[in-house]
Amino acid sequence: MAKFLADVTVVVHILALLLIGLGGFLAWRWPKLIFVHMFAAAWGVLVNVTPVPCPLTALENYFRHQQGLGDLPGGFNAYYLYGTVFPQSWLPAIGIVAIVLVVYSYVGVYHRWRHRHDHDQETHVRPVHLG
Repeated sequence: MAKFLADVTVVVHILALLLIGLGGFLAWRWPKLIFVHMFAAAWGVLVNVTPVPCPLTALENYFRHQQGLGDLPGGFNAYYLYGTVFPQSWLPAIGIVAIVLVVYSYVGVYHRWRHRHDHDQETHVRPVHLG
């Protein structure tokens, strides 16, 4: 059971990383999701630039210990992403691309919200007929 739960934790962790990187684009469709994304993005930055541990990595390590395995060597990103999905040398470029994507998605959320707000005002205006 611990292996299954560790695998589920890995999937949830990957989904969380996708939310951090691309969640702003989901907010184009569901605007209130931007607040979830902002929290997730802030949390992602926090666990990557400070010694605050990621709870999902800690949970996976717990399930690994239940199987008699040690902690993830180097953490989640180092174990599953660097050298597997992309070379670690690409990390600076990937960080820049991620920041650009998040900023672009937030600009899109703002423009969509602004347009929606303008559209709502237009629907409440009644036409005036002269004469």
